[in-house]
Amino acid sequence: MNTINYKEIEKFSKLSEEWWNPLGKFKPLHKLNPVRIKYIKQNIIDHFNIANLKSPLNKLSLLDVGCGGGLLSEPMCRLGAKVTGIDAIRKNIDVAKIHAKKNKLKINYVTASPEKLKIKKKFDVILNMETVEHVSDLNHFIKSCANLLKKNGIIFIATINRTFKSYLFAIAGAEYILKWLPIGTHDWNLFVKPEELIKTTMKHNLKSNGIHGIIYNPLLDQWKTGKDNSVNYISSFIKK
Repeated sequence: MNTINYKEIEKFSKLSEEWWNPLGKFKPLHKLNPVRIKYIKQNIIDHFNIANLKSPLNKLSLLDVGCGGGLLSEPMCRLGAKVTGIDAIRKNIDVAKIHAKKNKLKINYVTASPEKLKIKKKFDVILNMETVEHVSDLNHFIKSCANLLKKNGIIFIATINRTFKSYLFAIAGAEYILKWLPIGTHDWNLFVKPEELIKTTMKHNLKSNGIHGIIYNPLLDQWKTGKDNSVNYISSFIKK
């Protein structure tokens, strides 16, 4: 099976050159990054009982699925992880490779979807950030990622809830009113409810380790984690 949604691929392929422009089309992800990194780092430290806080991801193998231009792959590499970044869009991988080389970071970037990744090894950590709402088959996508995760490994999934509020904020607000994102970036029908995500992950031997909302404060122009997961949320799952 193939989880690639070619309509989504075409859409994001046109934006590939924008990845590292903090004021460009991916400005919201640049704003989100500190919150995502903090959440991922702390959960990894807690799960693996890591004592070396200066290099908390040291020696851990990490797969960044849907890595884009490398916005998360690079900080994960700096934290000490052995990073492999994959994306179905070749232009994204080209951008990521150039940027990593410029910053002298050793990251293995590959053009692939998880079900097509030709790597025999399994990973300690897998990131799925803002990816699952763009795939054609959620169940097969999660299954493919779970197959790449080591036993007792941890997988992170950040996505958007399918609610009326998420339509107002993530589509009407972010795309049409605030112009944060190009119109048509998101398809509300592909958004995933937390209970749907948990049900799907359970099928593939993944146990929920917690779900937290990611909330935007317009007065401070900042994101933070919290209890409200009615729009954006981030979660982690442990492979049993």
